[in-house]
Amino acid sequence: MTDARSEAAAGTTQPGSPLASPAADRATGELLELSLGYLYSAALHTAARFGIADHLADGPRDADELAKAAGVDAQHLYRLLRFLATKDVFREDDEGRFHLTALAQPLRTDTERSLRDYILVRGEPVFWESAAQLHEAVRTGTTAFENQYGVPFYDHVAANPELGRAFNSSMAAFSETLTNDVVGACDFSGASTVVDVGGGRGGLLRAVLRRNPRLTGTLFDLESVVAGHVLDTPELAGRWSTQPGDFFSSVPSGADVYLLKHVLASWPDERCAAILRSCREAMPAHGRLLVINALIPAGNDPHPGKTIDMLMMTVLNGKGRTRAEYEALLAAAGFRVARVLEPTPHASVVEAVVAG
Repeated sequence: MTDARSEAAAGTTQPGSPLASPAADRATGELLELSLGYLYSAALHTAARFGIADHLADGPRDADELAKAAGVDAQHLYRLLRFLATKDVFREDDEGRFHLTALAQPLRTDTERSLRDYILVRGEPVFWESAAQLHEAVRTGTTAFENQYGVPFYDHVAANPELGRAFNSSMAAFSETLTNDVVGACDFSGASTVVDVGGGRGGLLRAVLRRNPRLTGTLFDLESVVAGHVLDTPELAGRWSTQPGDFFSSVPSGADVYLLKHVLASWPDERCAAILRSCREAMPAHGRLLVINALIPAGNDPHPGKTIDMLMMTVLNGKGRTRAEYEALLAAAGFRVARVLEPTPHASVVEAVVAG
């Protein structure tokens, strides 16, 4: 008879065997690592909060030097950075000094495509506490944030101005990392006017106008959001305007192109339908609508859209969607999909026109 040891050596240990195979050992280790994934989020948030990447911008430093610059405990900071270095966020050399890595660079405040503001906000209690209630959202088909706080996320943000400012900055930071790829993929030839619907502070619209000097644009969002716009630069003088409003009711009319970037994933189908109806009613017959969101692909491979879908389930009452689901939403609102581009997995572009 084959004993457990020979089974283990052959990598064919049966269920219930006292010895695990190497594959089972690896699976156990990976599952344990996944179960503690929240510690990486906490560590990233902590490094961002204390500006560690900024303190390393001029070269490597040891934990004592960094702790003095950041005003934190040196031993605890060393343990934190050693932990992050296992994922190549910072790197420790043989002298105990820590270096910036490619993964650590976006934690700086003064670098292109900085994600520091985004990571800071994602470490706030509203996100942690909502994630802890994911099981209740799955059980009931509701939204974890609303179960925890009793109001929708955007209502909570509106009632907490400091959180609102931080959240808007975080979304601007996230958007900025994708803007050039998205704008480079979009075709604005033949257009003279564009409206960025729910455009936040206007980072996308600014990039569109810079790349397309014949365009003029309107930034449309809540009054408290557009008040912090970033459009007032000399090169764009006279080519932009802001208009506050509620995209569930109406949007500015008559433009050639309408943008909806990272808007529809934040809302359930019925609310998306209202937004799309507002756009459809405002658009002329020749108008185009560019819906920019991650599209969830088939299969088991990791994808940003699947991660965003979990974030929507915990914090917002929205969801990630497949291409077919976006096509169905658009068709119900009177649109036809003309083409789909994927400049980045985080932001596919679904170009829609008025169904004729």
